[in-house]
Amino acid sequence: MPWIKQINENDAEGKLKEVYNDLSQNRGKVSNIMKIHSLDPETMQHHLDMYLSIMFNNTSISREEKELIAVVVSALNNCAYCINHHAEALNHYWKDEAKINMLISDYKSIDFSIRTLAILNYAEKLTITPGLVNEFDVQNLRIHDISDEDILNINLIVSYFNFVNRIANGLGVESTEEEVKGYKY
Repeated sequence: MPWIKQINENDAEGKLKEVYNDLSQNRGKVSNIMKIHSLDPETMQHHLDMYLSIMFNNTSISREEKELIAVVVSALNNCAYCINHHAEALNHYWKDEAKINMLISDYKSIDFSIRTLAILNYAEKLTITPGLVNEFDVQNLRIHDISDEDILNINLIVSYFNFVNRIANGLGVESTEEEVKGYKY
C-alpha cells in the first residue's frame, strides 16, 4: 500500500479521468507509479509526457538499451518497483530471466560490448556520484561512437530514473506480478 492517498480509475473525474483513459489506451493500463500522482493530475500528465518523450523517442539508443539503463539505475537505487517494471520490459527483448537476474545483481558480471559498458558505467557514476561526473566521462561516450544527441538521451534516461526511483521509494509505491505485466512496449 502506498503511504499517501491515491485515487483509483473507477473514482477518477475530470482531468484525472482523462489522463487515466489516455494511459489505458496508449500503455495498456495505469501503473502504480502514475496512480501515486492522482492527487495532482496536472503533474501526472507532465510526468507521463516526460516518460514517453524520453523512453519512446527516435534516437540511436534502442528501446532495449533504454530499458537496460532503467534497470541498472533502478538496481543501483534499490528501487524494487522500477526494477520489476523495467526488468519485465527488458525481458520482452532478452527473453532470459537468468541474465536479467544477473543484471540486477551486478551489471558488470555480464559480457556486454565495450559501448554498452561505457553507457552503463556513465549511468552508474551519474547515479552514485553525480558530483564527480565530468567532461571526460562524456568524451568516453564519444570515443564509443555515441553522438551528442544520444549522450543527452542517455543522461535524460539516467536522470529520469533517479527521479522516479525516489518517487517510488519515497512514497511506498509497490508492484504486484499482475501490475507489472501487460504494458505496451
